[in-house]
Amino acid sequence: MKFHGVEGRNIREIVSEKSPDYFITACVAFLIFFGLVMLASASADLGKIKFDDNFYFIKHQLLRGFLPGLIGFLLALKIYYGAYEKYSFLFLAFNVLLLLLIFSNLGLSAKGAERWLELGPLSIQPSEILKLSFIVYLAAWLSGEKERQYSLYKGFIPFIAILGILGSILLKQSSTSMFGILLITALIIYLMSGAKLSYLWGALLIGLISIASISYFSPYRWNRITTYLKPDANLETTGFHINQARIAIGAGGLTGVGLGQSTTKISYLPEPIGDSIFAIISEELGFLGAATIIIVFALLSIRILAISKKIPDKFGRLLLMGFGSLIGVQAFINIGAISGLIPLTGMPLPFISFGGTALTVFMTMSGIILNISKYAR
Repeated sequence: MKFHGVEGRNIREIVSEKSPDYFITACVAFLIFFGLVMLASASADLGKIKFDDNFYFIKHQLLRGFLPGLIGFLLALKIYYGAYEKYSFLFLAFNVLLLLLIFSNLGLSAKGAERWLELGPLSIQPSEILKLSFIVYLAAWLSGEKERQYSLYKGFIPFIAILGILGSILLKQSSTSMFGILLITALIIYLMSGAKLSYLWGALLIGLISIASISYFSPYRWNRITTYLKPDANLETTGFHINQARIAIGAGGLTGVGLGQSTTKISYLPEPIGDSIFAIISEELGFLGAATIIIVFALLSIRILAISKKIPDKFGRLLLMGFGSLIGVQAFINIGAISGLIPLTGMPLPFISFGGTALTVFMTMSGIILNISKYAR
């Protein structure tokens, strides 16, 4: 197998394998444990009301998120990351097939979105898996021929084409924020691969125009933008979610009302276990708890990006840049949206929000990150 940046030699022949990065390991372990604790707190009343079981959602997260995620983490930690380069296209193609199957009778929809695939007793969210498959594919593709970074026909146009195909599918599934996150992450990887700045700005402009145009002609998307611009205009309708989130965040003060003591999570705050869980964290643990989570996410992303500079081969470097950027961008979008800094997106908080597929993907991604970190110079 060819690895660029080390003269075609296997990186294991160049760099001695070391222990995984302890700082990243600690950050990931903290986020997973903290997420399970906060999910248990945020979901207890909701589980009792809907299923007569205070532990329904935490059991679901453990069985369908943490356990498969732990398997994925351990396998990814063990398997040499260079093996993914060869099969990156097949992985992405299979993921696209799963995305398309959502439009068949196997697909599940909820709250106007078509994002889930029902496979027997299990339901998965292929768009979450796309975070992994797309970054692996893009890193493999851009670490190939050098012309891809500089050529219009071999690089820029294919890059725009794959983003357009994936974007069309995601937007059809009402996954606008997911497309936005993948777009930002893809542009970072593209820039770090050595692409021309003119191509980068061109791709960004095309992506923003596409999202803006679709949002304008989509009432629910446009309502989120108008609500962001005038959050106090419709407090009982379109502005209800962000208004309740602000109340919850403000109620926490410096140290919070106490774990499990939130008063907004039962009847007032929409999606308390999903994209609104940061508001619950702020209410129950206060500014200090919320700031701690923000700092951990920032340090984790910075550490991953810092280690990427020490990886001898381009494929490994781009993988780390992609994963580190994705975690940081998604965390910022979730926290920024629920705090009113940007329009509401419906994007969950990595490692913490309820969602089995999402937790499995982020834990598997962490295993790959730690595997790459073993070869840092």
